[in-house]
Amino acid sequence: MRTLTKEMQTQLSPAKAIELLKEGNKRFVNNLKINRNLLQQVNETSDGQHPFAFILSCIDSRTSAELIFDQGLGDVFSCRIAGNILNEDILGSMEFACKVAGAKVVVVLGHTKCGAIKGACDDVKLGNLTTLLSKIKPALDLEVATKQNRNASNIAFVENVAELNVRETLKQIPAHSQVIEQLLQNDEIALIGGMYNVETGVVEFYDKEIITAQSLKKNIAFT
Repeated sequence: MRTLTKEMQTQLSPAKAIELLKEGNKRFVNNLKINRNLLQQVNETSDGQHPFAFILSCIDSRTSAELIFDQGLGDVFSCRIAGNILNEDILGSMEFACKVAGAKVVVVLGHTKCGAIKGACDDVKLGNLTTLLSKIKPALDLEVATKQNRNASNIAFVENVAELNVRETLKQIPAHSQVIEQLLQNDEIALIGGMYNVETGVVEFYDKEIITAQSLKKNIAFT
């Protein structure tokens, strides 16, 4: 597998970038990882990097983006925070990755059995974690299917909130970043959500809710 160059990155479309991630996850699940010379990639990226994707995922030790998408050094920007939530620092990092460094796709990646989601479901209060978990509250409010046992003991409720948290975070990105919104309108990038299953290793992409220049033209409301 060749280390990404600026020329290779430039030639990639957002759709192709998503396809590369899907192919990488299939390799991961089937234990068919590409044989990479990581030391060689260290040398080849020493003067610069040209990643094709920005992946916002959880800090969970089981969800390393480079591993589950079978990517090497210089291939992806990996931004990790409990609950894969959004804040200004993450948006700024995302803007750098896409506008300055040329990434073609932003992925918001949740995962099953997420401790941060469970903490939000149980309204956990613990130092600075309290503020972080409050950012998951919109997803809790959106989950209206569960009428009873709205807590971490209800597995179905937890997974529903995790999915809604990914979708809500995805919609909030262009709503709070003019830089990302402009890149979307110019068809330079795409935004997509997904869910990683910690039991199977499979990533389910939310293909029907991908945000592109075309979907923006359909007057999607970012609220």
